[in-house]
Amino acid sequence: MTKAERKSLWETRVAQYRASGQSASVWCAENKVSVCQLYYWLKKNGAQPAWIPVEIQGSYGESSLCVRVGRAAIEVKAGFDPEHLLKVVQTLTALC
Repeated sequence: MTKAERKSLWETRVAQYRASGQSASVWCAENKVSVCQLYYWLKKNGAQPAWIPVEIQGSYGESSLCVRVGRAAIEVKAGFDPEHLLKVVQTLTALC
């Protein structure tokens, strides 16, 4: 397979993944593609991370916040590390 053919194949796969609405892990399992390969081609094509909806329940003061990503819930307290939270949310997004 030439570079051009491989690029065209992955452009098609990336478009199908995006249109599916599925998580990367589910889509890759169904299409027999490595998650690492998908992320590589997403990054190579300049894909930006997608924003996901966040549901905030209840009334929260400055002490804590509950963030839900898929089935997972994260309690965020005052003084949290934003970079660490970002990595956790990205990991959960890939898995959920």
